Amino acid sequence: MIRVLVADDEPLIRAGIRMILSSCADIEVVAEAADGREAVTLARELRVDVAVLDIQMPVMDGLTALAELRRTVPEVRVLMLTTFGEQRNVLRALTGGGAGFLLKDSAPPDLIRAVQAAAAGQAYLSPATTRRVVDLLAADDTVRRAERARALLERLTGRERDVLALLGEGLSNADVGRRIHMSEGTIKSYVSRILTKLDCENRVQAALLARDAELRGEPTDFEP
Repeated sequence: MIRVLVADDEPLIRAGIRMILSSCADIEVVAEAADGREAVTLARELRVDVAVLDIQMPVMDGLTALAELRRTVPEVRVLMLTTFGEQRNVLRALTGGGAGFLLKDSAPPDLIRAVQAAAAGQAYLSPATTRRVVDLLAADDTVRRAERARALLERLTGRERDVLALLGEGLSNADVGRRIHMSEGTIKSYVSRILTKLDCENRVQAALLARDAELRGEPTDFEP
């Protein structure tokens, strides 16, 4: 059972999230919070698996709460809720160790998939959202970021680069496996090694590096 904390200063939003998540047999919403400080306190006390935090909250905002949770209970996976137009905050959340983010107008199945992915140790972004976020970095100190990314990619084998390039397109492990004819389990192992080699906390950070390095999803002739 995945134990979830929901934090949003709007009671109707919290109620809607609870209703959606409670419809899934393997998810239990064990607590609700109206601000970031309360969320941090409850997450510590209840040892939840996943915290769903609104970015904009009183007393302590979601980004500050994320940083505090990463510092004190790093095993708690954090999903951020946001509205369209707050992408810069989303970038801060992802680079700060968030497990992903959802727009508040996302479809209910996306919320359930995001919580399940976070609980499994994966970052969640839809392909369209991944592209939207990484595109924000296109004009942001491009040369410096590209040089750093290419240097980090030297740590990878050819096949690991293939996998990383497809992560940069926002593909799931299953989709990556289909593209390069490998099992989903094998791709999962590749992703784990890639994150370790690149010092990335999640696949979203790795996808950002792939975009910075202008890595393309073209299969190589390298051995695994």
